[in-house]
Amino acid sequence: MDAAHQRFPYRCLPLAIANQCGWILRCPVGFSAYWYGGPLKEDIELRFDQPDNRILSHFGVGVITFTVPFLFRTPPGINLWVKGPANWIKDGIQPLEGVVETDWIPSTFTMNWKMTRVCEWVRFEKGEPYCMLVPVPRGLVETLVPRIEPIATNPELEKQYHKWEESRSEFLIGLHARDPKAVAQGWQKDYFQGKTPTGEAFPSHQTRLNVKEFTRGAKQPPPPAPEG
Repeated sequence: MDAAHQRFPYRCLPLAIANQCGWILRCPVGFSAYWYGGPLKEDIELRFDQPDNRILSHFGVGVITFTVPFLFRTPPGINLWVKGPANWIKDGIQPLEGVVETDWIPSTFTMNWKMTRVCEWVRFEKGEPYCMLVPVPRGLVETLVPRIEPIATNPELEKQYHKWEESRSEFLIGLHARDPKAVAQGWQKDYFQGKTPTGEAFPSHQTRLNVKEFTRGAKQPPPPAPEG
C-alpha cells in the first residue's frame, strides 16, 4: 500500500480497516520453501537462515505448517478466526484459514499455508507476518437471515442510492475528461468521512481502529523457601 502511486489504497477505507481488525504473528526466522509437487511430507524442502523447528512440513500435499507457540483464551462466546494477514499477497502460496473456539479449548493450534507453485522457491523473511487473529462472536452468522428484496421497498434508501449513483457517474466522467474540479477533488470522500450522499454524518462511523497491544501478565512471586 505504501509503495502504490500516491498511496492510493489507503483511500479505500474498508481495505484499511480490514488491515487493522486483529493481531499479527510474525515469522520467527527467514526461510525458503520448495515443493516438488508430490503428496508426501518429504516433497517439501525447507531451507532456513538458521535452524527452527517451529516451521515444518507436517501434513504433506504442499502444506507448510507454522506452530503457534501460544495458548489463547478469549471471553465466553468469542472465537478466533485464524487467517492469513489481510491483503498480504504472496505469489506461489496461499494461507489456509480456520475458526477456533478459543474460549474453552485447552490446546494450541497451527497456521498453515498451501503452496500453489510446483518446483519454484517461495520465501518468508524473518519478521514477515504469517498469521492474523480476528475475534468473532460464535453463532453470529447463524442469527442473521439473508433475503433479497427490490430496493423500491425502501424508498429512502433507493433515493440515496440513486443520488450516489448519479454523483459517482458524474465524478468518473469528469475525471476521465480531466475536468479541473474532478481532478482537484481527486477521489470521492463521502464514505471515508462517514457521510451519506445527502451530507448526513453517520455517528458511529470508524476511520481507524484502536486495537490494544498484547501485554504481559503480572510476574508471579517465587515459591516460599522450604522450612528448616
